[in-house]
Amino acid sequence: MFLAVLGPGFITANVDNDSGGIFTYSAAGAHYGYTLLWTMIPITLALIVVQEMCARMGVVTGKGLSDLIREEFGLRMTFIMMILLVIVNFGNVIAEFSGIAGSMQLFHVSKYISVPICAVLVWALVVKGNYKSVEKIFLIASVFYIAYIITGVLSGPNWHLAMIQTVKLPPRNVWRDRDYVYMTVGVIGTTITPWMQFYLQSSIVDKGVSIRQYKASRLDVIVGSVFTDIVAWFIIVACAATLYTHGVRDINVPADAADAMRPLAGNYAFILFAAGLFNASLFAASILPLSTAYTVCEGLGFESGLDKSFGEAKFFYWFYSLLIAFGAAIVLIPNFPLVRITILSQVLNGVLLPVVLIFMLKLINKHDLMGAYTNSRWFNVIAWTTSIIVIGLTIVMMVPIVRGIFVK
Repeated sequence: MFLAVLGPGFITANVDNDSGGIFTYSAAGAHYGYTLLWTMIPITLALIVVQEMCARMGVVTGKGLSDLIREEFGLRMTFIMMILLVIVNFGNVIAEFSGIAGSMQLFHVSKYISVPICAVLVWALVVKGNYKSVEKIFLIASVFYIAYIITGVLSGPNWHLAMIQTVKLPPRNVWRDRDYVYMTVGVIGTTITPWMQFYLQSSIVDKGVSIRQYKASRLDVIVGSVFTDIVAWFIIVACAATLYTHGVRDINVPADAADAMRPLAGNYAFILFAAGLFNASLFAASILPLSTAYTVCEGLGFESGLDKSFGEAKFFYWFYSLLIAFGAAIVLIPNFPLVRITILSQVLNGVLLPVVLIFMLKLINKHDLMGAYTNSRWFNVIAWTTSIIVIGLTIVMMVPIVRGIFVK
């Protein structure tokens, strides 16, 4: 039963370790060594709680999150949310193609070759495939994250110190360091994003997971959340053991971490880290446009789904194609302000996330919608606490970003 439903939860959680996530975890290890590993435990718990609610809504209602929001809260609110989500996700698509370009340049492949080829591959994968074939490829891509676990081992970390820092809270004086606080918020805040909730629920519906398979679907979410954060743990460990130990602090893009690792941990670690970045960026460049297409089509009532033909779901496939085409084209523009676009998408992501979480909690507690599968009292306490913490951290993370934009 578990193998039958394995996919949506495992895939969604792993895409969270995209180009931006790898950059955040690499920077955490390079700047603060092992001292931010304690965040991995609350990150995993928060991810499991939020993703489980989405999976449950998808299984019980047979509808995507965008569809439910439109039905329960009206088209106007849904339309505003969709506009924000499209802008946020498009900024992330640009970041993923930038990650593809950066990782391939480490192997001396020009972005004018790697980006167009990968854009065509990503497009063909979804447009020419069906749900089962696409999911199998996504699952294979998820397994390739093991490259980061091997990289962590090859980096020769202090295992005892790493384990201690994972279960031990940092000393109180570190909270006086504003940069440490912001990095902590960044590491935790990179875990839960709006697009993940929409994609997970839509893919569960597209796969046709039934209420009889709910327990197996929940296990899929838990396994995916644990695996993706083990990978994140090893990314921090790898950079702590190499970059931090040798005083390398300057990481401006994810590829910088791989490049700096070569003389410190050897060619094998460099190749695995760079190849992992390429896999993660290509993987996310497939999922993010797909998530956006699902959300928009559900919100507006258009046909969507990987088992639909191009003729049956024209808007779905055209919208997916345009997101990929424009995202790849922008990365190829010389001197385009990619960093500024990424920052703007983070701000909008912060605006949208609290709204999405509140919608989810209201929907999952509707008895006429969820029946016996509403949140229990204790799960509501955990879910609302998680949501409040995530919302608070998101606001804290947004403040310096917004201030920086206005200062500039």
